[in-house]
Parts: sequence; structure tokens; C-alpha cells
Amino acid sequence: MGGDYGPEVTVPAALQALASHPQLKLILVGDSQILEAILAQHSAKDNPRLSIEHAPEQVAMDESPALALRTKKKSSMRIAINLVKEGIASACVSAGNTGALMATARFVLKTLPGIDRPAIMTSLPAIGENKEVWILDLGANVDSEAEHLYQFAVMGSVLVSVIENIEHPKVGLLNIGQEAIKGNDQVKRSAQLLAESSALNYYGYVEGNEIFSGVVNVVVCDGFVGNVALKAIEGAAKVMGCYAKEEFQRNLYTRIAGLIALPVLNRLKRRVDPGRRNGASLVGLQGIVIKSHGGANAVQFAQAIRAAVVQVQHDVPRKIGQEIGKWLKEIS
Repeated sequence: MGGDYGPEVTVPAALQALASHPQLKLILVGDSQILEAILAQHSAKDNPRLSIEHAPEQVAMDESPALALRTKKKSSMRIAINLVKEGIASACVSAGNTGALMATARFVLKTLPGIDRPAIMTSLPAIGENKEVWILDLGANVDSEAEHLYQFAVMGSVLVSVIENIEHPKVGLLNIGQEAIKGNDQVKRSAQLLAESSALNYYGYVEGNEIFSGVVNVVVCDGFVGNVALKAIEGAAKVMGCYAKEEFQRNLYTRIAGLIALPVLNRLKRRVDPGRRNGASLVGLQGIVIKSHGGANAVQFAQAIRAAVVQVQHDVPRKIGQEIGKWLKEIS
């Protein structure tokens, strides 16, 4: 029921995901009357792989996470996460209030043993052989200790190893420079922990302009820094797109050039489209929870569902749990 558009997007997205994955079954959690009406519009009311779990409450996008956790026990978000806890669902996908989703998921599912805090993780386009880089934390923790950043590195490394089939993913620590003297005490202490770890393939510091360079597979940072970086990247992409459009419309010759270049521009747009990678993972939980961008359209929300399918297929939480104990005891 969450996000900017609610079930007008999530229901068509669910139908797209079902069409793409013949073994998939989905539970739509929300106001049953609204959901049934939208399914009827799509002639999908009797789909045997689709069921509805009624939820009489919703968490508003601007609602306090603490308030939602205390007072919205019958919200679509809470019921969906409860279904994961009870083993009825294998994963939860939501476009709703990020803070409330994280708080509720952490309260209901709990963190894996050895993990103090979950983190939000997603992939971004990059240059190089792998053509993408994974980054965490993107906003779940705005004030992390060095030990938390170490845990993020472990979780990120395991997830990328499983999802991308990379045996020893390179892990970089986001910093304001590559020199050892650069950074605050938190980053310097984190670098020491990462460098001393025999289990991690630690690359060293990476600067903001190196995130997309392909030198590392995983970029680790504090949630405050990560969220600002992500929003800045999104803003920069919009500015470049706007400038390119203005230049191609400058005169007749540039318009003709734009028409000639249109196929290339369309391919470029598809490659950098964040919707192709929609679906951030809430890693570190004893269950799979995927956060979709609130403004996602149906195609993009369907991609978030696919991200959940991949994590279910790879049994990501169990594999992180298997590795986390032996990795984290290095700093115990």
C-alpha cells in the first residue's frame, strides 16, 4: 500500500513478476477491497498464484518509525513482515516508509547473530568487467561505529559473493582521500579492522569519484554518507540528462544530430536507469526484506520483486549467517 502510487503500481508489478517467474507465488498485503478492484481491472482476480492478506491499516510515508512500530500492528507493512517471520512468505517487498520498514523488520525478524545493525544495500552501474558496484549502508544507520562498518563489509562481501558468484569480492571503504592520514577517527579505525581481517579482500580507501570506477565490488560507508552520496548521484544524473536535452534542442543542426544519436542515447538511458536495479536489500536480518524506491513505476517495482526472488533462490540470510560468526570473531 506504500510508495508514491500504492497498489496502482504494486498490483500491475505483481502481475508482471508472476508472468516472468512461473514458480512464483505472491501475497498482496493491504486493503482487500482496493486490491480486489484493481485485480478485477486487470482480469486477474482468480489468479491461483496470487492471494490477498487483508490489512486494515497503512503506514504513512512521513510517519514516525517509532510511532508506526508501536501503533500500527495491523498495517500492511507489519503484517507482510509477520508473514516472513511465520514462514508463510519467503520475502517481503515494500515501497513504503523506509524508516518504518527498517524498524519493523528489525523488531519482528531480529538481526543475525553477531550483527548489531542491519544495513541498506543496493547495486549501481560501474565501469569494468563486472559493470556494477554494491554499496552499503544507504541510510539505515546515520551514526555508525567502526565495528558496524566492519560488519557491513562482511555482509556486503557475502551477498556479492553469493549473488554475483565472485569468490573474493574487493571491498573498499569510502573516504575523502586515499592517504592513510585522511578521514575521521571512525573511518581510520574501520580501515584498521578491515585491513587486519584475513577473510576480507580489502582494497583500501576509495573516494567518491571512484565509486563507479570498478576498482572494487563493494563500497562500505556510514548510512548518513551513503544516503547523501546516493541522492547526489541521482541529482547529478538528472542534471546531465537535462543539459543533454537542452543542447540537442539548441538549433536545427543539433536536433538532427539528436535524431541520429537517439538509438545510442536510448541504450545509454537503459544502462544507467536506476529502475533496472530497483530493490535495495535490508541485509543483516533473519529474513529477506527488499525496499523499493517510493517513486517506482510498475516495471521498476517488478524489478524489486525479482531482486527478492534472487535472494530467496540463493538463500542469502542463511549464507550470511554461516559466514558471519567465523569472520566477526576476528575482532571479538
